[in-house]
Amino acid sequence: MIPITRVAIDDAIKAEVLSVLDSGMIAQGPKVVEFEERCSEMAGTRAAVAVNSGTAALLLALRSFGIGPGDEVITSPLTFAATLNAILETGATARFGDIGDDFNLDMGTVEPLLSKRTRALLPVHLYGGTADMASATNICERHNLALVEDAAQAHFATTPSGQAAGSFGLGCFSFYATKNLMCGEGGVVTVDDPDLEQRMRTLRNQGMERRYDYEMPGHNLRLTDLAAAVAIPQFDHVEAMLAARRKNAAALGKGLEGLPGLVTPNAAADAGHVWHQYTIRLTQESPIHRDALAESLAEHGVGHGFYYPKAVYDYDCYRTHPRVRIDGSPRAEAVAASVISLPVHHHLEASEVDHIIDVVRSALGA
Repeated sequence: MIPITRVAIDDAIKAEVLSVLDSGMIAQGPKVVEFEERCSEMAGTRAAVAVNSGTAALLLALRSFGIGPGDEVITSPLTFAATLNAILETGATARFGDIGDDFNLDMGTVEPLLSKRTRALLPVHLYGGTADMASATNICERHNLALVEDAAQAHFATTPSGQAAGSFGLGCFSFYATKNLMCGEGGVVTVDDPDLEQRMRTLRNQGMERRYDYEMPGHNLRLTDLAAAVAIPQFDHVEAMLAARRKNAAALGKGLEGLPGLVTPNAAADAGHVWHQYTIRLTQESPIHRDALAESLAEHGVGHGFYYPKAVYDYDCYRTHPRVRIDGSPRAEAVAASVISLPVHHHLEASEVDHIIDVVRSALGA
């Protein structure tokens, strides 16, 4: 089986982890500080605040802006549930625009949702490609909104203008085991504002600035040095990782070009894409349904994934939730029912990429 992702633990990671174990400092310590420095360099921000998951990063960012009951946050309907769960955890109400051709939030659908209760805009950089941050920034500036980036899948991604994901608002990254950079479970918020940084450091540590000196009700969102040690060595190999993913994405695009009823992402048009996922879409002209393609991929040993099988609000627990407001996102609903992601990770061999292409082409009758 060619997996949709592959976790590789090399000798450098093992050595870092062992050094932490030998030190006896396994909670939040010097490795977390080093990890934060690497992350602030990644986003080009003044600082970064490490936490124990990407979901925690989103929650911390929203809470640092004081978002809570009575407020509304506008986000993308095509995303992982963590985006929505973080909004609900603050007590705020979630609202949803619709998506564009790049699978990201269509900023043209945001302003009709604005109300006196709107406090934040939370775009998602889906699959490793950035949302339209120029428009997002403009909307936030004109309407005095907080800007929080869900950059969970966008480590080292950049916009067409070259600006790094995570540098526009508060950038929330995940280091879950399947991400381009990972530490098993972990996250970080990249930040420029020193006041927001200090507020987040206090909130993540049970509301303490100093031991037993409580400033506010907080959480335990701290990252361990063990987790940080897993992530740190990977920063030294980012260029090779990105080059491999971009090479694989380009090969997939070339090999699948022109198939009837299949739309591939445009690798050439977005040089800043980091290809967390390579996601194709089947149209009504496709000779087979998505489920049939998935079956064919499985039969021939090709891993795949549905990211995501439904719009994030399209589950009973959210549809009936009093703080989930569904305004209608027909494009997201249609896309969620027609997309499938193929392996694109940097551990693929060229022969595996060729096999993926052959299986998809055969399934579509090419």
